[in-house]
Amino acid sequence: MATLLMHECLERAADTFGDRVAIRSGDESWSFRELDNLSNSFGRHLAGQGVTLGDRVVLMMANRVEFVIAVHAIAKLGAAAVLLSPAWKAAEVRHAVDLTNPVHGVADGDASALLADVLKADHVTDLDDGSIDLFSLSRARLSVDGLLPGAESVLVFSSGTTGLPKAVRHTHDSMGHATADWCMVLGLGPNDRFQVATPPSHILGLLNLLAAVSAGACVRLHRRFDLDEVLHRIETDRMTLEMAVAPIALAMANHPRLEEYDLSSLRYIMWGATPVTVSVAEIVTKRTGVRWLPAYGASELPVITANPVQRPDAWRLDSAGLPPAGVSLRIADLDTGEILPSGEIGEIQVLSPSVMAGYLPEDATAEVMVEGWYRTGDVGWLEPEGWVHLTDRSKEMIKVSGFQVAPAEIEAVLHGHPAVLDCAVFGVADERAGEVPVAAVQLDPALPIADGEIQGIVMESLATYKRLHDVVIVDVIPRLPSGKVLRRVLRDEWMASHAEPGQDT
Repeated sequence: MATLLMHECLERAADTFGDRVAIRSGDESWSFRELDNLSNSFGRHLAGQGVTLGDRVVLMMANRVEFVIAVHAIAKLGAAAVLLSPAWKAAEVRHAVDLTNPVHGVADGDASALLADVLKADHVTDLDDGSIDLFSLSRARLSVDGLLPGAESVLVFSSGTTGLPKAVRHTHDSMGHATADWCMVLGLGPNDRFQVATPPSHILGLLNLLAAVSAGACVRLHRRFDLDEVLHRIETDRMTLEMAVAPIALAMANHPRLEEYDLSSLRYIMWGATPVTVSVAEIVTKRTGVRWLPAYGASELPVITANPVQRPDAWRLDSAGLPPAGVSLRIADLDTGEILPSGEIGEIQVLSPSVMAGYLPEDATAEVMVEGWYRTGDVGWLEPEGWVHLTDRSKEMIKVSGFQVAPAEIEAVLHGHPAVLDCAVFGVADERAGEVPVAAVQLDPALPIADGEIQGIVMESLATYKRLHDVVIVDVIPRLPSGKVLRRVLRDEWMASHAEPGQDT
């Protein structure tokens, strides 16, 4: 199936939906036609800065309409957008720039000065300095010769939970298929309204914005996440769907006044980025009446599975769903790579036209690709009908006396305790067992809990070899913006606190 170039989706939306509102932010709004016009003008600004076919341009900014304008403007020039988190520090930015070799950057806030130090000031467009007058530039559509579907369109960065982040290279073709898949699995159409609070530098934030444009849906942008504002806008804008990652879901479940908001316009809340915490999801549904639509993807392959949106009677919290048309899944043995039958646990591998073109550095690509199949690094199993079950990350599995222990399994038990607000399980070295599980737990100070109670519920619920070696009470569980737990941070802190005097940790 032929896909549109990334910017052609915006142009089609401008022609089809014209003056319908595409984006809201605060009290302002922009139509599809205005977005396309401003993208043409911004493209001319970037061309004046020397950006041309095949170049790369850094985008490092908050959730704002200029991101949508700029990412399409870059595509119109035949260049590729390199998406950096505005939360990154100097060393992270320098690593990303050295890896991708961009010719220009677009930024706001503190990121402008940070990027200017790395790229040089005259190679950075500061969105906040008032120097750009897009209305003085032509809004006529840009066209570029020689741009092919296989050309780079965007580069996002892997989470970097182990080692330095890698740049994930996507083409117009791969992002076109991902966008079409996302529209399909969300059931997204021109009458939908939703909001984006996830960073646009993250694949989920980017994909939501591209899908909204493609489907003609209206998006409300939030520069920063504020749960009360998000809930308020569901009510006032009559949002039809909502996006959530684990921290947002947890915040909703713990919100003291959740019932005061009218969320009845929602068809569902999508849970992505991490496996569903069933107890948290059930609390939100019980308090609001809104159900969850679990989905599963990765930066390297954005849409892997989702619960069938057109069949609410089939939605499940214990599964991330079924692959969309054109996407295939298989399970491989963690040690041998042998393909396993349904029901057997191993690494989830995916075949899809939305898979990345590869990593930077290039030599890292071979580690995750097997004859076109993407090795997710996620551990799970498939039902005969294709429903996928995620159990853990292969690199996070804890090997206790030869047994594989999934942190997520223990975490599910801990989340079932009313005093546990959040938790994370990680493995530490052990002389006898090889590794043993340790839990970091955030507790509700209003609910008493006895010594040994946390270890006790795990012992009652799971096999003996899954028992907790230690429990650490923490103020907060460290997570990436996507919701993924930074287990390495917790492990390093635990090891440092348990190191003997003079021992190198």
